[in-house]
Amino acid sequence: MTPAELRAAFFRVFPSVALAIILAAADQTIVATALPAIAGEFGALDQVTWVVMAYLVAATIAAPVFGRLADAFGRSRLLLVGLVAHGAGAVLCALAGSFGGLILGRLVQGCGGGALTTLTMALIGEALPPRERGRFQAYIASCFVLASSLGPLVGGWLTQHFGWRACFWAMLPLLALAFALAWRLPRRRPAGAGEGFSFDMLGAVLFAGFVGPALLAFSQLQQLSAAALPLAGLLAAVAAAALFLLWRQERVARHPLLPLALLSQPVIWKADLLSGLVHGAFVSLVSFLPIYLQTTRGLSPSAAGALLLPFSIGGFLGGMLAGQTMTRTGLAMILPGIGLPIATALLVLAALFAGELADLHLALLFGLAALGMSTSYPVVQISVQVAAGPARLGAAAASVQFARSLGAAAATALLGALLFGSLAAHDPAAAALFGRLVREGAGLLPSLPEAARQMLAAGLASGFRAAFLGAAALVGLGAVLAWRIPMRRLHG
Repeated sequence: MTPAELRAAFFRVFPSVALAIILAAADQTIVATALPAIAGEFGALDQVTWVVMAYLVAATIAAPVFGRLADAFGRSRLLLVGLVAHGAGAVLCALAGSFGGLILGRLVQGCGGGALTTLTMALIGEALPPRERGRFQAYIASCFVLASSLGPLVGGWLTQHFGWRACFWAMLPLLALAFALAWRLPRRRPAGAGEGFSFDMLGAVLFAGFVGPALLAFSQLQQLSAAALPLAGLLAAVAAAALFLLWRQERVARHPLLPLALLSQPVIWKADLLSGLVHGAFVSLVSFLPIYLQTTRGLSPSAAGALLLPFSIGGFLGGMLAGQTMTRTGLAMILPGIGLPIATALLVLAALFAGELADLHLALLFGLAALGMSTSYPVVQISVQVAAGPARLGAAAASVQFARSLGAAAATALLGALLFGSLAAHDPAAAALFGRLVREGAGLLPSLPEAARQMLAAGLASGFRAAFLGAAALVGLGAVLAWRIPMRRLHG
């Protein structure tokens, strides 16, 4: 493409895609600071995590469904459907008169969110040649990081001044603008893709039967309570049975929801696994670092948030660096092949020497680790798209999104178990207190007696060493995969 054609493609696609991804990213974080107010209004303190889980489950299930339909009927058309679903879910949440009504709204909103995260990536792949996608993926990464970082701040301000329902009403003007921009996109249908197409409904049902119980099992494990183990085991058994039936169904379906031949390609399954491992480590660190900074270092929530800024900035810069380098040089998996080993080494250093580092030095160390981890984000997305080919861009983008969702849930449960197990071996009382902290949030800390806080801090100092080593192991496995994925350079 000539420079003029690239600029035209940028102004045709990017505004619609950027606003859609901002909405999807912000929706996952804007409600975080509103959860206490929601729990207070509906008297649902023990069930309030369902506000997050309902969205995550629905988004994970919706990603391959919308990806498959988009490959058959057109990606820009399905983006409009996703925006409508997201808006309908926001209205249902804002008008909810009961906790059940709110969960229903979050399920609908999650369906829209899964569509947005999948189709935005597919539309970039549809509009641009492979090497030029790196630049756009870098811009998308910056939008995602910005929206995720501002989400809790905006959500807290809206909840404080206008109530938690304002978090959902505020999305509607942006959704209307995103719909207007998406309407401008050419609504072309992939040539011959939808002829004789029949949707794999049984596959979709079995996929939901796998994803829902699997994510809920991980959620139960994250509670770090022995009482949650029987239910987690039952959910895992249901997920395993559904996965086996899904595998059998997809082998015989005429138009399978999950094209096994596509997912069996070495570039795709290895890249998806890499993405799940690295994204899982990234999300786990985001979840547990605030607890670490507030318990073991005695920082206030605002000070802990400030020390996490280098982590967010590192994630932003790593994605930008990888995207721009891909565009200029065509280098693909070589970039995470370098960045991920460096990130692994830095996380090992954090595990071994965190107690001896000053706050600022520790924050910079994690920022550099985030930079190394995030070099994989645009590379994985584009490598999977190229391997899948133009006709399967939706399925390719959906596979990455699914891997990241499942990886985040699994890794958070794993690192939490490492923390809890290390604490239990060190001090059972501290382990029980940490379990409460995970379930109730860092807001529990100010209510604890000074002796309890000191006991928890002493135990967590060793517990987080195990968690940081666990994160290093996940990223290290990703580094090994990065060097075993055959796509080293992009062309075209």
